[in-house]
Amino acid sequence: MQTATSNKTPTPDIAAQVTHAMRMMGVAPIPRNYELYYEAYLGSNPQLSKELAALGSRATQEELDAIGAQYFSHIHHPNGIERAHNTLAAKLTELVNLLKDEQYALENYNKVLDEAYLNMTSKSAASADILRHAIGILTEATVDTMNQGKERVQNVVQKSFEMEVIRQELDEYKRIANTDSLTRLANRRAFDDTLAAVYNSEHVRNFTGLLVADIDHFKKVNDTFGHPVGDKILATVGNVIRANLRREAFVARTGGEEFAIILSDCTQEECLQAADRIRTVLAGTPFKNSRTGVNYGPITLSVGVCMATEADDPVDLYNKADIALYSAKNAGRNRTVLFEEGMRKDSGRNWLIYRR
Repeated sequence: MQTATSNKTPTPDIAAQVTHAMRMMGVAPIPRNYELYYEAYLGSNPQLSKELAALGSRATQEELDAIGAQYFSHIHHPNGIERAHNTLAAKLTELVNLLKDEQYALENYNKVLDEAYLNMTSKSAASADILRHAIGILTEATVDTMNQGKERVQNVVQKSFEMEVIRQELDEYKRIANTDSLTRLANRRAFDDTLAAVYNSEHVRNFTGLLVADIDHFKKVNDTFGHPVGDKILATVGNVIRANLRREAFVARTGGEEFAIILSDCTQEECLQAADRIRTVLAGTPFKNSRTGVNYGPITLSVGVCMATEADDPVDLYNKADIALYSAKNAGRNRTVLFEEGMRKDSGRNWLIYRR
């Protein structure tokens, strides 16, 4: 747990802080660099932070990309998203040009129709010649237009298919960028966006609760058994949380041994029941090494709960749920505590990340 700070402390904009730090160090403000410094700012990966600091104030792009490939190999593709965006833009341009060609062809066909009409209504030629000439013009123009139309339709379908493939690629980039690689849950970035969206609708806010959970004595687990074991435990805890919630519940690992759950269309009682269900199942889950028989457990959770209606904005909501979590820790751990205003005097961590 972090040291408590005053609730009156101004909450700076993390995006501005990260961008300012990058600018001061001469780092190009491109998405993949921001990814690195964002994670370093959160402090969820101390080794990453250490390696970035070791580069000094004038890191080269090659050095930054090497670190990104090491820690974010599943998402750190230099120019990957930019390449997909550029390809999508090119395909869209091709599609627009096809439609323009189609419009041009139809305009020419309309001109042919006008010419045929003028010939048919002209009084300077014999009726049979007028009709024969008009039919010839219309037949040739119609066949050409239909053939061109079929080809363009096929091209439009092909371009649309290619654009859909690229769109799916972009969606996959976004999904991976918003996923915690260890637990396969949503990460803090995705949580930021989802939590902020709660306050975009009064109806959603009225029936949404936030659960903030923290594994009890997790530092002791890491110190005793090592970080590889700790990582496996984190992954298992994430699976237990996910398996004991409704499918539409939003679950994220927000850093270290902390998890956050956003429950929509839920009453306060339902949120408390969900928290206790997760705690109970996890406390009864065996954590043993099947080969050596070493018992890593028991593993328990402390959970703080706050309803969105009790907070003014996402920052306030997270702070209050976290205060409830702090109270659960102080009360003996492995329990669920609902936020109450009286708790504010006892705790209050300054969560900068949710400032918008």
